[in-house]
Amino acid sequence: MTRKLLLLSAAAAMALAAGAGMAQEKKILAIVVKGLDNPFFEQINLGCQKWMSENADSEYECLYTGPASSADEAGEVQIVDDLLTRGVAAIAISPSNAPAMANRIRQIAPDVPVMTIDADFLEQDRDLRATYLGTDNYLMGVQMAEQAAMLKPEGGTVCLQLGNVAADNINARAQGFRDTASGVDGIDRLTGQNGWSEIDGCPVFTNDQADLANQQMADTFIANPDLDAFVLIGGWAQFAPQAYTQVTDQVMDRLKSQDLIIIAGDTLPPQTKAFREGRSHAQVGQRPFEMGYRAPDVMIQLINGESVDDPLFTGLDVCNGEDPGFCADN
Repeated sequence: MTRKLLLLSAAAAMALAAGAGMAQEKKILAIVVKGLDNPFFEQINLGCQKWMSENADSEYECLYTGPASSADEAGEVQIVDDLLTRGVAAIAISPSNAPAMANRIRQIAPDVPVMTIDADFLEQDRDLRATYLGTDNYLMGVQMAEQAAMLKPEGGTVCLQLGNVAADNINARAQGFRDTASGVDGIDRLTGQNGWSEIDGCPVFTNDQADLANQQMADTFIANPDLDAFVLIGGWAQFAPQAYTQVTDQVMDRLKSQDLIIIAGDTLPPQTKAFREGRSHAQVGQRPFEMGYRAPDVMIQLINGESVDDPLFTGLDVCNGEDPGFCADN
């Protein structure tokens, strides 16, 4: 029922934009995210809405949508299918399951511009989209490893928490972390390089679910009382601040002494608050608002046949104990 409602809402938005009772027809620039339940993506929506408010007289309208749950990979593919079938001027996709989404795009072969946002297709499928707008995810992983090395110069045992198995952006961050921590490019797992070793049972995969992410953290801390580092490659656990507080309360003495360190991705308000409370030691943040704000203009450039760089990176914000930076005021 939820997926049908989402499809209907997307269709309704397009119907309105098609001109029924409107002085000016609006062509749809669609942004499809992994899940509406993730507060990270709400920042993309706010960027989309900001663009709308500043371009009220444009012939284009920015439509933000996605499945209700970030775990609904098939639902996201279906929404993209529905939007392309009903007709949009261009579409920006954050694929939860990159191979599945790319396979469907290849089957449909849409005649409108397709770009990716936040998460990209796998390298072998990037001919299907015109450009990628978002984070340099490999660099994000590099910076997370650099933060870990500053806190633990001798290395230590580590658990990486990832998202969906097939999410290209998350896997790129994990690769950047492993390559930088180990000093070896293309490494599959840390097994003692530069002192870093991934513990048994890790990485863990959250499927973008905050409740699962917090349970995984709690279970890992209990099973591994001497763990040196826990790395949230994405911010899932921190998106549920009450649960995250309860989990970190159990290890606050170790966090305060930096016997155990937590490095986390993203810098949304609940996360910067957690950082200020000493519940993480470093945050490496993306700029999702900028992604949503820039995407409509990029799609219009593609519609007009203009040259667009590939990729289009939106930058990172790093907070740590020496330089709280962005996290001090947000």
